Amino acid sequence: MSDQNMTPEPVCISPVPEKTLYLAKWSARFWAWLIDIIIVILFLNIVRGVLDPFWELPLLWDFRHWEILSVAFETIFFFLYWTAMEGFEGRGQSIGKMVMNLKVVNRDGSKISYRKAAVESFGKAFLLPFDCLIGWLAMPGTKLRVFNRISNTIVIKTDYKEPAGIVYVKEKE
Repeated sequence: MSDQNMTPEPVCISPVPEKTLYLAKWSARFWAWLIDIIIVILFLNIVRGVLDPFWELPLLWDFRHWEILSVAFETIFFFLYWTAMEGFEGRGQSIGKMVMNLKVVNRDGSKISYRKAAVESFGKAFLLPFDCLIGWLAMPGTKLRVFNRISNTIVIKTDYKEPAGIVYVKEKE
């Protein structure tokens, strides 16, 4: 065989990802949600104590005495809490997410807007069981809720690292 008849084999070079984003586990997302629920309920209990002389709000877990107005008030408060916290300066973190080192970002890892935070939070505040169930069944393995998909956001695990150029020295106690 001559060298002229031989064609070189094509070389497949896979692109190197610019960033690596680690999707948050469902368990970490649950614990962040639970922390948020506890904090907001504690705050609402304070509000309930202040408003008690004027408007008696039943406790959230007191199913027998629910009033549509008080449930709507609390649900809207949850929605506003998540929208404000996750949309604030595009940080994408509620208090629960801060504790669990999680963050809501756009699919490319960039900061989210208040609008996207509102869309993402809507499912969490008003339709969470359906939001998660449809996400698990219709989009298995993606770790997305329906309203994550609609808002084009993802929840990622963040690293808590020291700032560049700074070393912390820990003395023995």
